[in-house]
Amino acid sequence: MAFIRKIMNESFKSGFVTIIGRPNVGKSTLMNKIIGQKIAITSNKPQTTRNRIQTVYTDMSRGQLVFLDTPGIHKAKNKLGQFMVNVAEKTLKEVDVILWLVEPSTYVGAGEQHIIEQLKKVTTPVILIINKVDTVEKDKVLEYIDTYRKLYDFAEIIPTSALRGNNIDDVIDSIFKYMPYGPQFYDEDTITDQPERAICAEIIREKALHALDEEVPHGIAVGIDSMKTRKNKSGLIYDIDATIVCEKNSHKGIIIGKQGAMLKKIGTNARFEIERLLDAKVNLKLWVKVKKDWRDSDFLIKNFGFKDEN
Repeated sequence: MAFIRKIMNESFKSGFVTIIGRPNVGKSTLMNKIIGQKIAITSNKPQTTRNRIQTVYTDMSRGQLVFLDTPGIHKAKNKLGQFMVNVAEKTLKEVDVILWLVEPSTYVGAGEQHIIEQLKKVTTPVILIINKVDTVEKDKVLEYIDTYRKLYDFAEIIPTSALRGNNIDDVIDSIFKYMPYGPQFYDEDTITDQPERAICAEIIREKALHALDEEVPHGIAVGIDSMKTRKNKSGLIYDIDATIVCEKNSHKGIIIGKQGAMLKKIGTNARFEIERLLDAKVNLKLWVKVKKDWRDSDFLIKNFGFKDEN
């Protein structure tokens, strides 16, 4: 009955928020900071986010926000890239509030102009987030606000630093301001709809992104082959077998590294974070396989979990 009362609460707001922007502008970092826990992977390389990651922020005194962290909107070069762009652009029509992240600059490039054209096709309130303001002089921020203010009728414009957590409360307040009244979609303890296997695969991919050279990460995917639990005297243990898939034999050698050093580094870093996620000991085994041109294969794209749900 308590859950029913929450649904009937006339002051309770709920709805969906999408976070858009060019690759590497800080979308996943912002979402992780709002949620208060790392769900979406981050790196300094573009195209980090491939799927639409759904996370949940609940404030029982105000409402519930469901965030969709979409892939960066960019010019697609292969089927995977086109899938990513389609996911991002379709999401604009499905949500109640759009957060658009940009970097602090008076230069509005072709990528930003493309996003503006997409925004003109919808009537959804758009909150502009000028991210990374900790990297520029404070007196320049007003110039950046004025530049974008002239391009589109934004509901709000908020300068932030997602990495440092600056003005995150202002972002949340503004989202609730434009959110409709509605029911509670998820239990208040829920923070994501992503299964553990998917999150573990993404963590492994993130550690590979951090460790590998510039060209290799774009051509990798991670699949969880098996994920089993067992108990011993110290508690629960997860046995996880995962495969890192790349497109070239030369990439396979780089991923494995001299005497397996690179693969061991990726595995060690991933295991540490997966143990924090699962709150249990993890026995992680990694394998590397070559699947040439998998990013242009509809079957393999779906096989690695990149599913267009629309």
